[in-house]
Amino acid sequence: MDENLPSRGEIFVVDDDPAVRETLSMVLSAGGYKVICFADGAALLAVARSRTPSCILLDVHIPGKSGLDILKELHGEDYPAPIFMISGQGDIAMAVEAIKSGALDFIEKPFRGSEIVARLDEAIGAFVRRQAEDTASNIATLHFPGKEPLTRREREVLEQFTAGASNKEAGRHLGISPRTIEDHRANIMKKLGARNAADLIRIVMTAQRHS
Repeated sequence: MDENLPSRGEIFVVDDDPAVRETLSMVLSAGGYKVICFADGAALLAVARSRTPSCILLDVHIPGKSGLDILKELHGEDYPAPIFMISGQGDIAMAVEAIKSGALDFIEKPFRGSEIVARLDEAIGAFVRRQAEDTASNIATLHFPGKEPLTRREREVLEQFTAGASNKEAGRHLGISPRTIEDHRANIMKKLGARNAADLIRIVMTAQRHS
């Protein structure tokens, strides 16, 4: 990395609204990040495939391909940096869809600058820690025959859940909101056919015995 850059790394911001780009650029620069803005997804894709930022902020509504389309093209679940979706308050269903497609979390407009910096600091820190830990837990390699496969993030949430973490604790550890943890848990239970929390633990224990 260029030694003239701030040590906190780069953040890519994708939004077609110049005012939003300018606001985020000012707020994040003040927080110690180098900010690179894009007005559409195609410009982001050209750069994001060859250069990995510390984090991406991606608006749901951008011209051309939507933020969701771009997220899928980046393979959000396996992208080596956290991706946040920026969404209006009426976009909750779309935000949930984005999380299923690999977004780490979503930021609702209107947002407060200081809160965004704190959330990104936490998310980037948690992401780096998880990569360092490399998920030593065997939940990363458990097989659930006949069930729809869990994504990497769903396995991380499941690991937190089976360790007894609350939604709030799991969210803090993974750098995402408790509501997003709830969405992941609902998905995990649906995929594994668990009727309740105790049933989910039983399914995991059975898989561990057979692994």
